[in-house]
This record gives sequence, C-alpha cells and structure tokens, in this order.
Amino acid sequence: MRYAGIVVAGGSARRLSGVDKPALSVGGKPLLARAIHALEGAERVIAVGPRRPGFDVVWTREPVPGTGPVAALAAGLAFVPDDVEAVAVLAADLPGVRRSTVDRLVAAIGDGDGAVLVDAGGSRQWLLGAWRVAALKAALPEEPENAALRRVLGALAVTEVPAERGEADDIDTPEDLERHC
Repeated sequence: MRYAGIVVAGGSARRLSGVDKPALSVGGKPLLARAIHALEGAERVIAVGPRRPGFDVVWTREPVPGTGPVAALAAGLAFVPDDVEAVAVLAADLPGVRRSTVDRLVAAIGDGDGAVLVDAGGSRQWLLGAWRVAALKAALPEEPENAALRRVLGALAVTEVPAERGEADDIDTPEDLERHC
C-alpha cells in the first residue's frame, strides 16, 4: 500500500523545560531524524512544527501553533498526495521507532481504518499509527484545535499492533532521555 508520512514535531515540552524535543540527540541522532528515517518508504513526508534545517521534508504548521496533535494532523493532511491510500503518523520524540515499525503498521491496516502500536501496558499509542487517508479525513472535526486525539481516532476501526521492545518509548522527561542516552 502506498503511503505518506506525517511527523508531529511541535509541542511545548513542558516536562523538559521547553527544550526542542525533536532536536534532542539519542545515540548520536536527533529524534526528528529517527522519525523521518522510519518513514523512508513514504511517498512524501510532512513535518508539522517549526522548520528545522537539514531535513528533506514538506514543512507546515497548524494555523494556531500549539493547539495540539489533531490540529497538527489536519495541517499535515493538507499536503498528503491525492494518490496515496494511507498515512503513517508519528510523534517526533520516539527513540525506538524504525522503518519496520511503520511497515508493520501500514500492513496491519487491512480492511480497517487504521492501525496503532500498543505498548507493553496495553495502551494505544495514537502518535504511532497508520491510517486510511479517507477515514482519517472523515474523522477530523471541523475545528481540530485542542481536540483529543484519542477521541478523534478512537471511533475508527483500529487494528492494534503489539510494540516490539523499545518501539513505543517516547521522551517526555529528563529521566526518559537519560534512559536512552
């Protein structure tokens, strides 16, 4: 299945004192680069957030920056090519995401609306998923600002994909960063 990729690369990183999380380096590679690398099979990669030099992606911002991942997703969807069926959606703070993660998610869509990675605790990781473009567009509210991603995507027919070790990890706190450095 042909797909595009959206990297949600904004956010305020309050628990990390406002640091630019996508620029944080884990294993000598910025987190944003890890997400973009995981999307190597995508027809187009769209990054939603402040423009950062050195990445060959389409950059965009939500109309009102800082209004959440649903608004970022809506902004990114505007740049998804019309001829792709699916879109992989990744947060930009995932040190363990790989191309194989994205490949498994896209393959798991099957006849449903989408697929999300499920962590070891059984929680769906909404910013680690792949979706049929039409289903995603239909699910988005007319006013996406500050909408809850879980509510917007949770109503869709979702296939759960168990995470492999480390795939669902994210960097939200100094302790998370320390664990991965």
